[in-house]
Amino acid sequence: MLYYGDNLSILSRYIPTEAVDLIYLDPPFNSQRDYNVIFKDETGRKSDAQILAFEDTWHWGPDAERVYEYLTNTARHEGRVPDSVSTILSALRQGIGCNQMLAYLVEMSARLVELHRVLKPTGSLYLHCDPTASHYLKIVLDAVFGVQQFRNEIIWRRTGSHNSPRRFGPIHDILLFYTKTDDYFYRTAFRPYLKGHVDSYFKQVDENGRRYWTNALTGAGTRNGASGLPWKHYNPTQVGRHWAIPGKIAESLGVDSELSSQEKLDLLDAAGYIVHPTQPSEAMPTYVQYLDCSPGIPLQDIWAYQPHTSGVLYGTDEAIDQDVRWLKAQMDTERLGYPTQKPIALLERIIEASSRAGETILDPFCGCGTALIAAEKLGRRWIGIDVTYLAISVMKARLRDSFGLNEVEVIGQPTEVEGARQLAQSGLEGRYQFQWWAVDLVGATPAGGFKKKGADKGIDGVIGFTDSGGKSEHILVSVKSGHVDVSQIRDLKGTLEREKAVIGIFITLEEPTRNMYEEAATAGFWHSSVWNDDYARIQIMTIKELLEEGKRPHLPAYAKLPTYRRAPRVDMPMVAEQGFLFDSPDRRARRTRNVRVERQEASEESPQETKQPQD
Repeated sequence: MLYYGDNLSILSRYIPTEAVDLIYLDPPFNSQRDYNVIFKDETGRKSDAQILAFEDTWHWGPDAERVYEYLTNTARHEGRVPDSVSTILSALRQGIGCNQMLAYLVEMSARLVELHRVLKPTGSLYLHCDPTASHYLKIVLDAVFGVQQFRNEIIWRRTGSHNSPRRFGPIHDILLFYTKTDDYFYRTAFRPYLKGHVDSYFKQVDENGRRYWTNALTGAGTRNGASGLPWKHYNPTQVGRHWAIPGKIAESLGVDSELSSQEKLDLLDAAGYIVHPTQPSEAMPTYVQYLDCSPGIPLQDIWAYQPHTSGVLYGTDEAIDQDVRWLKAQMDTERLGYPTQKPIALLERIIEASSRAGETILDPFCGCGTALIAAEKLGRRWIGIDVTYLAISVMKARLRDSFGLNEVEVIGQPTEVEGARQLAQSGLEGRYQFQWWAVDLVGATPAGGFKKKGADKGIDGVIGFTDSGGKSEHILVSVKSGHVDVSQIRDLKGTLEREKAVIGIFITLEEPTRNMYEEAATAGFWHSSVWNDDYARIQIMTIKELLEEGKRPHLPAYAKLPTYRRAPRVDMPMVAEQGFLFDSPDRRARRTRNVRVERQEASEESPQETKQPQD
């Protein structure tokens, strides 16, 4: 499910309490800006805390003040926000002042409180950020989730190099990993051994030619339970240790995980996996670890691709952490041109570690939808939210290209003329959102791509296609949300000639005049030899016709898909888990059925409402 709108409003309105298993968020922040600007006092400015499309712009103003007041007073007294959150925000205001950083932290605090509400008790949250604000965000997360629920600060190398004057090059991002309770799901992931490690440790060979070494059966520190009790004549407590039987070894032999440490040791000993000291001493027994049964090195908290290390890992030609390498600037099949796009494998690591197949993943700042792509690939259900319709349009195209999902429901977009008018009239940013949304209605790509709109030369959207003889052609889209007249049709005719486009689509919120239709007719027709059909060169479409009457421009069939850079097709793995075989058709049918059932239940019993600041 995709939601278009402010995630704070979407979360409080649509997402029930304790409904999500895993949350990944990559909230935007302009880390490239000068710290002196970020921390400049802005008290009394008229602008609000806001985020514009793909430009991280947060300001202190009336809206930020209102959210701050809600978090530190109203919600605190109503028990909706922990006292710790209010205390931290009050201290931050005194410490750093009213500036862009505080506006960002206040807005993030409101959202993190909501995210904590929708997360299941067994769930986890990963917040992706960079060192500009990570230390502040960790303090806020400690206040929302509790200091004891912090699990990791993961370092991800996001680029090869970054030359920066008078300091060390900043090349990493940070992932803050929190859980809602101590009873959370976590699956250990493994990476291949270094060849040097294999050569140094797995030196012994048994009679069958299998390489192995002997590893410890105990861990540091004493325990009061069964893991601290003696087995045979060995007493781990006397040497300051406890029994720590490797789960993978026990699992490979079918040893019941509910057995005591001593019972597990008996079974391992009987199977010949335990090596006893040859001389009487305080030395503890060890176990035989075969190389071909070893999963590798457990994944640690530094994820850093190392270029030019191909061949150093055992059993693979991959370089170190090659699966989570940053996206190359050129010739990378994943790259869509979207700012801050992350590699799919980075999200796969997170999703596989902290969720099971069939569970629900939420990304409240989903951008171009990498988390959703990874979730779909791995057999998870997903919820994506974004405040820009350009991002929603990109995600729809990416899901279609990657998985063949042609119909993805979007909640929050206009479905009738009045809603479209409200969007268009909600300030400058609303006008941009209206244009992106209207362009998507006819299957076009925004003319400015992922960049902020500037002088568009009369072009708001483009549809490219190939006609006879392999010739590339394109269709232009012009969107108007205000007053329209015949001069705008003349301008579009001129733009078609200048850009050598074959068709122009004029989308208008207001009703066009008779003169406009007459002027459009003078543009004539374009003939497609492939389809042997004639197409009006200027086609006028109203929002009412597109939304409420289901009309579409008359275009060649092959010119009806958006022309974003195509995402590569994703091969769906067979995910066997929890009694289901999650292949693609089975998963799709089950997911569709579950969504229908949940919507029916939701209509009968609406989710618990939560009071939030008004948008």
